[in-house]
Amino acid sequence: MSTHSAADRHLGTPTDPTDPTDPLDPLDPLDKAPAADAAERPNHRWWVLAVIALAQLMVVLDATVVNIALPSAQHALGFSDGNRQWIVTAYSLAFGSLLLLGGRLADLIGRRIVFLVGVVGFAGASALAGAAQNFEVLVSGRALQGLFGAMLAPAALSLLNTTFTDAKERAKAFGIYGAIAGAGGGVGLLLGGVLTEHLSWRWTLYVNLIFAVMAFIGGLVFLRKGAPADRPKLDLPGTILVTAGLFGVVYGFSNAETHHWGSPQTWGFLLAGALLVAAFTWWQTRAEHPLLPLRVLLDRNRGASFMVLAISGAGMFGVFLFLTYYLQSSLHYTPVKTGLGFLPMIGILMVAAQLVTNTFLPKLGPRPIVPLGMAMAAGGMAWLTGLGLHSSYAGTVLPPLLVIGFGLGMVMPAAMSVATSGVAARDAGVASAAVNTMQQVGGSIGTALLNTLAASAATSYLVGRKHTPQVLAQSQLHSYSTAYWWSAGLFAVGAVLALLMFRSGRPEQSDDGAPAAVHM
Repeated sequence: MSTHSAADRHLGTPTDPTDPTDPLDPLDPLDKAPAADAAERPNHRWWVLAVIALAQLMVVLDATVVNIALPSAQHALGFSDGNRQWIVTAYSLAFGSLLLLGGRLADLIGRRIVFLVGVVGFAGASALAGAAQNFEVLVSGRALQGLFGAMLAPAALSLLNTTFTDAKERAKAFGIYGAIAGAGGGVGLLLGGVLTEHLSWRWTLYVNLIFAVMAFIGGLVFLRKGAPADRPKLDLPGTILVTAGLFGVVYGFSNAETHHWGSPQTWGFLLAGALLVAAFTWWQTRAEHPLLPLRVLLDRNRGASFMVLAISGAGMFGVFLFLTYYLQSSLHYTPVKTGLGFLPMIGILMVAAQLVTNTFLPKLGPRPIVPLGMAMAAGGMAWLTGLGLHSSYAGTVLPPLLVIGFGLGMVMPAAMSVATSGVAARDAGVASAAVNTMQQVGGSIGTALLNTLAASAATSYLVGRKHTPQVLAQSQLHSYSTAYWWSAGLFAVGAVLALLMFRSGRPEQSDDGAPAAVHM
């Protein structure tokens, strides 16, 4: 039986094609075209996809584009190694802890206005950070980027979810979107290397202004005006609980990079965050207008998708961060050459994403596809453990990269599509925010866990050995290998869980045209 019930449709899926609040029709800039007229201009939907994809790329690549520029920024502004992590952490803290609020605001106020405000705010924050003359302004700008990104990302995904309701078109759209989500980190590394090497570290932030101007103009022209007719009150207690809880979880794992796991600044924040998230879950069962209705999470396929996205977010960190270290430190690649090294992975990921979402997912459903993709990513990560100090790119780096890229291309768009399928229109924003939250929290956990394990492995390797340059290089190589093995383990666990949790069967259309959850 379809999980997209009549109750869900009653709760907020518009069916009147002339209703100005109906987000399911092709989006019209004047919000006056009837459904028949809109149907004659189907290209509007693809322009909407272009706007959404551009904004999503801006948000995703910003998680990595600054990484390569950090040494230059540190030299220019004179901040310490201990403070360096906050350039990355300030962004992830604000982004991860405010995503659910941003998603609900999109549902309550209107996705178009929240999207446009997010784009403008993200551009302003990028300009502030790029022009920073001291550490404090740079961190403040990065935190504001995270805040406005938390508005922009869920609004973009919910617009995509409610715009593309035809099964074939939805598959193509989510294939493109999922490819961007999976490849954005690699694009950020390449772009960061080019901008830092040939312009300035500040341009890794200023470049967002170019993306933002194009996304804002496109949003004004192609995104439909209008807001929900029925606006329930914002769940303020739920907002406070989940924002504080997610902040505690992300901050706790971030502290694990600079403090040991036994430090109160690590386990204390983790424990407090977990308790607050538990309290939030309890409150959602009692709130009159819950921030995250549990009906969004309790569907079996959506729950499996959220889990897969969290695990893949954690596992991807191993390939992007540690392989970047390896290429630059062990093989002595320049930042630009390092970014170029990831291009084949990005290309194969995009090919796999289109192949899976257009051909296999509509026919087979997620159960055979996602576990296979996770298993391929696990195999590719294990393959990377064979890298040495003098390995060649073509013979030993490229093959596992291609395997990982194809695997992630099978996982990301399929999981994103299923995670937002069959959701009532009034919940589209918060469901999309939950997708981004799982990726962000998973990535934060992966960052802390893999960094800590890699550092411990390097320290253990040096015990009883003279600290010669060769031994130090081998210790770093051993630490990378340890991170790859743990990433492989994460993907392997994800493959097993995905196989057990996803239901068999292919997606079917619900009565209102939105793809429902797959049938038994």
